[in-house]
Amino acid sequence: MEASGLKTADFYFDLPQELIAQDPLEDRSSSRLLMLDKNTGEIRHEVFRNIADYLEEGDCLVLNNTKVLPARLLGVKAETGAAVEVLLLKRREGDVWETLVKPGRKMKPGAHLVFGDGILKAEVLDVVEEGNRLIRFSYQGIFEEVLDSLGEMPLPPYITHKLKDKNRYQTVYAKYDGSAAAPTAGLHFTEELLRQIEEKGVKLAYVTLHVGLGTFRPVKADNILEHHMHSEYYQITDQAAKTINETKKSGHRVICVGTTSCRTIESAANADGMLKECCGDTEIFIYPGYQFKVLDGLITNFHLPESTLVMLVSALAGRENVLSAYQKAIEERYRFFSFGDAMFIS
Repeated sequence: MEASGLKTADFYFDLPQELIAQDPLEDRSSSRLLMLDKNTGEIRHEVFRNIADYLEEGDCLVLNNTKVLPARLLGVKAETGAAVEVLLLKRREGDVWETLVKPGRKMKPGAHLVFGDGILKAEVLDVVEEGNRLIRFSYQGIFEEVLDSLGEMPLPPYITHKLKDKNRYQTVYAKYDGSAAAPTAGLHFTEELLRQIEEKGVKLAYVTLHVGLGTFRPVKADNILEHHMHSEYYQITDQAAKTINETKKSGHRVICVGTTSCRTIESAANADGMLKECCGDTEIFIYPGYQFKVLDGLITNFHLPESTLVMLVSALAGRENVLSAYQKAIEERYRFFSFGDAMFIS
């Protein structure tokens, strides 16, 4: 199908509400795993902990080592005592952050906010695009430590349960603070499973992409080409670039864990599919018709109807194959979205 003729509605599927996973499983690797052959559309059902059986010596797994900030702050407006919620989106410089504030309408420049009985204070500096607020924070000590004690994990809007353990919305290899959402395909891995995969001769390459809340933003345009993609910061180290390049040159597979890892390497690759150490912002939008330069396979969760992420997996495996796999997952009562089950497209 021509990309120019693709409509957002072409990526719709009907998902029963009760299949949206509200809590993480006790054991990360006990999720179910739907295996999808991108060429034939053939489907198999597995358990995630057996994924090593489907990886070969010489393959490379690309993982996003971003760390989710406990970026949701609940406080009050100093002037009135009214409750306020602040979501940190992006550090602009020093202690100035771009944020999403609720209720936003009354939060004019000059307003003062207080969190945790005054452990953290803030002043609204400016209103920027999409009604976001620039806020300057003041505190004693280290900001990340203050945030860790006061902040809550910014769970997606479709999760209504309270998270008991902050670490369950964090991959076991999370390293660099900066995300407003978890790279959820990585939530299924345990340290033991990663060790098992490496012992099999599979290489691990870590890249960083700080996931923004735009990842949950629905596509509102009828024609997907009119959708404006959100921007996210990424970084690829020299070591990761070399590992991925060597894998490609030796004819083995590069398998991304999550759409964020996929977007990172596809953004940074040259025309020959080679990478070098780099960093920057990406607005890459991958939809059917896209020619992958680096990626051969993808481990991913089940995504929202009509989302850019369903479009990305459809670019890899074909829209019909993906929608029929999703239909099968619904029939088999797979768990969907962030805390849900996984899919391996190879």
